[in-house]
Amino acid sequence: MFTLTDEHRMLQDSARDFVRDKLPVAVLRGVRDSKNADGFDRALWAEMAAMGWTGIIVPEAHGGAGLGYRGLGLVLEETGRTLAPSPLLSTAMIGATALVRGGSEAMRATWLPKIADGSAIVALAVDEGAHHAPAKTKLTADGDGDAVTLKGAKDYVADGQTADLLLVVARGKGGLVLVAVEANAVGVTRKTLKTVDSRGAADITFDGAKGVVLGDEKLVERVLDAARIGLAAEMLGTATQGFEITAEYLKTRTQFGQLIGSFQALQHRAGKMLVDLELTRSCVLAALAALEEDRKEVAELASLAKARAAETLHTVSNEMVQMHGGIGMTDAHDSGLYMKRARVAEALYGSAGFHRDRYATLQGF
Repeated sequence: MFTLTDEHRMLQDSARDFVRDKLPVAVLRGVRDSKNADGFDRALWAEMAAMGWTGIIVPEAHGGAGLGYRGLGLVLEETGRTLAPSPLLSTAMIGATALVRGGSEAMRATWLPKIADGSAIVALAVDEGAHHAPAKTKLTADGDGDAVTLKGAKDYVADGQTADLLLVVARGKGGLVLVAVEANAVGVTRKTLKTVDSRGAADITFDGAKGVVLGDEKLVERVLDAARIGLAAEMLGTATQGFEITAEYLKTRTQFGQLIGSFQALQHRAGKMLVDLELTRSCVLAALAALEEDRKEVAELASLAKARAAETLHTVSNEMVQMHGGIGMTDAHDSGLYMKRARVAEALYGSAGFHRDRYATLQGF
C-alpha cells in the first residue's frame, strides 16, 4: 500500500513549486525555438540537481538521499505536468537503478556520485526498430567476463545525444545483458534527432566500442521496468495537468450564450477522463511501491501502469485539443505540445498494446 509520508509531501510540494516557477511550458518552447542541441536547459538541470532530485534513489554513501522510488515518482509526476524537458528519467531513475542494482563497487563509486550531483547524464539504449522489442535485440556483446565489445546500432535513444554514460541492452553469449559504455568511447557514433516533442534523442551506432557488463537479463528487465514505471508517473502528471487545463476552459468558455461546461455531452467526456486519471494514479502508485519494496510482481505492475497511463494520456490529450476548439489546433496554445509529448511517451519503452500482451503473458494467458 502506498502511503505518502510527511517527507513525501514536502518533496512533492517543493517539486510542484519549483516546476511551476522555473519549468513552465514556456521552457520547452524556449528549448524548441532556440534549437537547443542538449534538448534541455543546463542551468535549470543544475538547479534540479541542487534540489536533490538527481540523487533521490542514490544511496547516501554515494552522495544521494536514499529516499526511494516513491519520492522520485512524485517528482517525475510534477515535471510531467509542464512537459519539463530534462534527463531526469534517463539519469535519476534509469541510470541510478542500473548502477545501484548492477555493476561493480568501482562502477558505482565512479558514477553514482556524478548522477547525484547532476554532473553526469545517463541514457538507456534499448530499441533497434520502430517498435519496442527487447527480446529481438540484435546488437552483440562479445568477450569473456565483464569486458565486452559492442557491435550494432540503437534507434531513438532518449537523451542519448548528450549522455556521458550509455546503458546498452545487448545480446551476450548467454542471453541479454546490460552494458555500460562511456559515450565518448572509440567506436561510438551518435546522430542527434529532431523530435516531434522537442526532446533530446539520438540514433547511436556501436562499432567495436568497449563496455562493461553490469548484469544479465534479470537486471535488463528490472531497469526496463523502472523506466516504464518512471515514465508512467511522468505521463500521469502530463494527463492530470491536461485535464485540469481543459476543465478550467469548460468553466470559462461560452458558446450559444452558455458555458460549454454546462453541455451534458462535454460533462460526460470530462467525467470519463477524471475516472481514467484516478485509475491510472492507483496503477502508478502500486507500481512505484512494488519497485521500492522489490516485490515479485514488479513486472506485471509496471506493464499495468504503462498501459493504463498510455491509454489515459492518449484520451486526455485528444480531448484537450478537441474541447479547446480552434485555438487548440494552433501552436499558440499548449494543447498541441501535450499531444505531441503524449504520442512519444505512449510508444517509448512499450506501447499500451505491448504491455497488455506482456501483462497477459505474465498472468499465464
